[in-house]
Amino acid sequence: MLHINDLTFRHGGRTIFERATLAIERGWRVGLVGRNGAGKTTLLKLIAGELHPDGGEVRLVGRVRVGTVAQEAPSGPRSLLETVLAADTERTALLAEAETATDPLRVAEIHERLATIRAEAAPAKAARILNGLGFDEAAQQRACAEFSGGWRMRVALAALLFVEPDLLLLDEPTNHLDLEAAIWLESHLKSYPGTLLLVSHDRGLLNRAVDRICHLEGGRLTLYQGNYDRFERTRRERLEREAATNARIQAQRRHIQAFVDRFRYKASKARQAQSRLKLLEKLQPIVSVVEDQTVNLDFPRPEPLSPPILTLENGAVGYGATPVLQRLNLRLDMDDRIALLGANGNGKSTLARLLAGRLKPMAGRFARSPKLRVGYFAQDQADELDMAGTPLDNLERLMPMASEQKLRDHLGRFGFSGPKADTQVAKLSGGEKARLLFALVSREQPHLLLLDEPTNHLDVDAREALVQALGEFEGAVVLISHDPHLVELVADRLWLVQDGGVAPFDGDMADYRRLLLEQRRAERRQAKAEARAEAGLSQAPAPDARDRRREAAAQRAALSDLKKTAQAAEQRLERLQKALALLEQELADPQLYDGPSERLTRLQSKHAEVTAAIAETEDRWLEAQSELEAAG
Repeated sequence: MLHINDLTFRHGGRTIFERATLAIERGWRVGLVGRNGAGKTTLLKLIAGELHPDGGEVRLVGRVRVGTVAQEAPSGPRSLLETVLAADTERTALLAEAETATDPLRVAEIHERLATIRAEAAPAKAARILNGLGFDEAAQQRACAEFSGGWRMRVALAALLFVEPDLLLLDEPTNHLDLEAAIWLESHLKSYPGTLLLVSHDRGLLNRAVDRICHLEGGRLTLYQGNYDRFERTRRERLEREAATNARIQAQRRHIQAFVDRFRYKASKARQAQSRLKLLEKLQPIVSVVEDQTVNLDFPRPEPLSPPILTLENGAVGYGATPVLQRLNLRLDMDDRIALLGANGNGKSTLARLLAGRLKPMAGRFARSPKLRVGYFAQDQADELDMAGTPLDNLERLMPMASEQKLRDHLGRFGFSGPKADTQVAKLSGGEKARLLFALVSREQPHLLLLDEPTNHLDVDAREALVQALGEFEGAVVLISHDPHLVELVADRLWLVQDGGVAPFDGDMADYRRLLLEQRRAERRQAKAEARAEAGLSQAPAPDARDRRREAAAQRAALSDLKKTAQAAEQRLERLQKALALLEQELADPQLYDGPSERLTRLQSKHAEVTAAIAETEDRWLEAQSELEAAG
């Protein structure tokens, strides 16, 4: 479907791609990964035709509809639902023509085509996508102009998913989403009917929504079978093999060089010495991709405080005279690791501002330890950076009494050593700006870190560095994130923010996923019931005894089918997990990588198939279990 051959592209004197090659077949779901600034977004623009290569070609085979999220968020008086429906230009044009067409033959053609593209089902499909991305029925009827830029970007994503292009290009689609919408998107992309090329730093999304990983590094593209975890494992093994091979080559070179140095000028050995010199020329080390230095994050250690560090009793918080959250009874200790769950707009950021001291409580008793220091990473905090200054200037502005060496030492903990501390902030990448913000919010050795979407603009490696740094941090952490992987690894307690309150969530992220699944299923059942009521179907006469027995028998049969489905899924899951263990055992054999590549490719392909089958079977089992619980 997509063939990239010897692609070369330069920008601003820098070579982004150097004879890069890649082939993607129909139906593949590919995750595109690489360090910030490697050229991932540039590649999507080259595929979409927005940029043109300096050499080589980007070729689409056959008639391929390519779709990308519009760079400008939709606006205007049209409702969200109408905006998404209008994205299907063929349907929109046909409906408009149907209003004015008079030729009977043409009218028949229009209605035949509308039936073929299932135009009548389009509003329900658009509504489901909007609902999954966080817009309830009332919001779907409101005008686009009433929403902020971030919410309107969700509408642009909904419009793209609605039209289902043959090749779907997505660049960090979860950046504008909350956790709930990100979980829905992950589920939606797993069953996307077309071909997907996805740029993301969300490890969970790359593990569950794609079946191949394309790694962009050093201007080259390398395709790996399987999800992100499998890619990481395979690549690490390859680098280890290359390092071992290079070590052997270097040892051979030292041995041969010693022979040459010893016998070069001895007549009886001169020919052998010349032969060894030729061999030295051939024994070149393997040219491996140079690994960028991984940046470590290191939050400073706070001095201990007696518990609790913060309490709130029967509190309320909001804006002006309108409370957003009420009846708040919360407590934080130094060893707490808490993630806030709940859809955008429910008050998570409002609660974070209250805990940070940026909002005053409207009611209740709010007590903080007098020595408590808080580091607050806000979503919009990047707006507070002085772009014309350097990281050193930005930190000095907040710590005017500190010595330059102290400032540089602190910046060094976040990857700004030497010249990096003197680089203009405007020239830093998005990930580097995020690391600078971490340095700024932790400048006073905070006891409590409040992190509101800290992973935006961080690549996968930087996210892993953040996970490790938070694991080693000795203070309290309150986290808001759309990255389930980060939440799962950092938080040991979950608070659910919804319906104007905050309550502990009794479960883990898997339980929360199941809760969201059941809520959406209940919403669909409610919508169907309301549709039946509007159609007058609810006015049917009460069933007699025979009908009740028939209905009970049907319910028992349905429950029996559900139980069989759940049992079959569980048994298949057990078989697949055993098969996966055997495959991983074979793939762990070092000799496999020294032999023919066909067997390795076959095993990797089988591993990807089994991994995808396990994810699909788990979803089927969870759905059956949820329906059984609802029926019981």
